[in-house]
Amino acid sequence: MKLNRVAKTAVATTGALAFAMTVISGTAVAQDKKAKKEKCYGIVAKGMNDCATSTHSCAGQAKVDNHGEEWIYVAKGLCDRIAGGAKAPKKA
Repeated sequence: MKLNRVAKTAVATTGALAFAMTVISGTAVAQDKKAKKEKCYGIVAKGMNDCATSTHSCAGQAKVDNHGEEWIYVAKGLCDRIAGGAKAPKKA
């Protein structure tokens, strides 16, 4: 009988914790969407770009690291502090 009560308590606690984590992560995502962002060129790792360039038409298709036309969104003001980052595309 005690094992059943312990099991019920564990399930209830786990459910409450999962609900709380879902609410917290939803709030973090909403705040992230509100944050101001800018494009940062020349700092993208291979396959991690956010959108198209003159050489391809979709995100995730960067063929080399740090190509001058490839870009990702970063928090506003961060691009200026990243080595090699630029707010405009660079000639490759």
